[in-house]
Amino acid sequence: MTAPVTSEEAEARAVKRYYVLGAIRIGSIACVIAGISIARTLVEAPYWLGVALAVGGMIGFFFAPPLLAKRWKAGDRERGEP
Repeated sequence: MTAPVTSEEAEARAVKRYYVLGAIRIGSIACVIAGISIARTLVEAPYWLGVALAVGGMIGFFFAPPLLAKRWKAGDRERGEP
């Protein structure tokens, strides 16, 4: 059996998760911007790479944070944390 989690530990974990979700969103936006600039030939790279970056960035922006949050909640429930 594991030791109960204190409120300070829970708060520190929540803050860390908040920053991770923010970093994912910022990284995804950077991918979208890079992809658009490649697709518009502002940056020399293959067109398909620009489209892939833009689409991947949008998918990451909209779907990665909710999936991570759901996974974290499931892990917390497994450990018996509120």
